[in-house]
Amino acid sequence: MPIQVLCSACKATFRVSDQFAGRTGPCPKCKAPITIPAAPIKSVTVHEPEAPVTTSLGTGRAPEAPLKRIDVVVSPLEWFGMAAGAVAIVVAAGLARLACGPGQLPTWLLGLGALAVAWPCAGLGYAAMRDKELEPYSGSNLWLRTLACGAVYALLWGVHGIIPPDLTSEMWQWLFIAPIFFFVGALASLVSFDFDWGTGAMHYGFYVMVTALLRWLAGYPPV
Repeated sequence: MPIQVLCSACKATFRVSDQFAGRTGPCPKCKAPITIPAAPIKSVTVHEPEAPVTTSLGTGRAPEAPLKRIDVVVSPLEWFGMAAGAVAIVVAAGLARLACGPGQLPTWLLGLGALAVAWPCAGLGYAAMRDKELEPYSGSNLWLRTLACGAVYALLWGVHGIIPPDLTSEMWQWLFIAPIFFFVGALASLVSFDFDWGTGAMHYGFYVMVTALLRWLAGYPPV
């Protein structure tokens, strides 16, 4: 930026380029020697950035500002609880088979078991598959969504139970029936947890695999 210069001899003022700062030269008018002063330093004021606007937790929606990722560490006690719960469910399926006979469980007990397994599967599946760029659902909001999604999953087993056996006796028949179930299951998880279709199908598939294993242990066909 140009430098304002004042000649001490003739009091003339003029401007020179800052590239001549610190040099000595003759005054353009009276030829008296003049030392060009150093270029002034322009002060810069740094303003604190405005606080970003974020949405409240528990919405499951993308915030307007990026979230700081926090690694969630599962304690050994939590791991033990999940492992103990899984073992208890497997043991319960085996005991039910011994008590009632293979494939002879009452219909009400099958429905209750489908619900009991659906809710933890929906919750664990959401925790494992949710989009980490979205704020997580939490509290009562998460509980209601988990209950609704689990109820739909269990209801799909009820629909499976009223399908005539001759339509599901051969595995190739499931090529036409299974996509309908997975469509409804993926739609339920999409509405409940904001999954995309692929993740929603995997979320429902996780529940299907768990319940298929339990059905097999209880003496029923897996599907």
